[in-house]
Amino acid sequence: MANGQWFPQDWPDRIRALADGTLTPVTPKRAATVMLLKDTDGGPAVHMLRRRASMAFAGGAYAYPGGGVDPRDDEHHIRWAGPTRAWWAKRFGVDETEAQAIVCAAVRETYEEAGVLLAGETPDSVVGDTTGPQWETDRAALVDRELSFAEFLDRRGLVLRSDLLGAWTRWITPEFETRRYDTWFFVAALPHGQRTRNASTEADRTVWIRPEEAAVAYDKGELLMMPPTIATLRQLLPYATAAQALAAAPDRDLTPVLARARLADGEIVLSWPGHDEFTKHIPTDRPNDLATGGATA
Repeated sequence: MANGQWFPQDWPDRIRALADGTLTPVTPKRAATVMLLKDTDGGPAVHMLRRRASMAFAGGAYAYPGGGVDPRDDEHHIRWAGPTRAWWAKRFGVDETEAQAIVCAAVRETYEEAGVLLAGETPDSVVGDTTGPQWETDRAALVDRELSFAEFLDRRGLVLRSDLLGAWTRWITPEFETRRYDTWFFVAALPHGQRTRNASTEADRTVWIRPEEAAVAYDKGELLMMPPTIATLRQLLPYATAAQALAAAPDRDLTPVLARARLADGEIVLSWPGHDEFTKHIPTDRPNDLATGGATA
């Protein structure tokens, strides 16, 4: 039975173009995404959203709240709690301003797409309720990029709680893709008193689901996911609580995962180092084979 692995239909042609030198890879943009967790009687559940079927990229696939880094958050010095910017910079292998922007992107996207805000009025508090007209006005301004996240925090007198995040893994979109992202994946626990909601215009459904249930549904072809999504779900399986996952994050390897494609013996071999389950062998005379094993969402 086919699993729920999602691939763009134009990948075979683009892989060939990359191999013969007629395709120049685009530079990946910085991005962040968050696996938001909450404890249940059966173990931690993760918050996922289903991308609208009309979306040009990964329509119908399940993913986490996430999006691109806003360059305006690089330089603006904000109120900050938890590990220092220098600590995050060392963790990511970037400078301090870039580290701040990456963490800001993770917190901002969780707020924009799930209505959950990892910030508080003091370094040891978290806002309890982010609903209401004024909150929604600010959230809409963030989505429209009329307001940077740093400006939003300043306006509301909030402290960003970087200690509520754990950097989990890093994936870079393959070189043959038209839109590329250098994405840091984080874990975070749902703050007490806050609730998730579908605040994203790009999603038509949100769910709380235990990683093992999502993985089984993917294996059956019932849930559609991109390789980084199912890979990170499987990585959460050993943890009995959200706190355990967060505690494990600082020791996680952040060496980026980047897909490789090569031509060999009349076929395209597509692989992700360290993730053998995603390896695909595509005969060169059957360019649409990537799409033949798709799943229903």
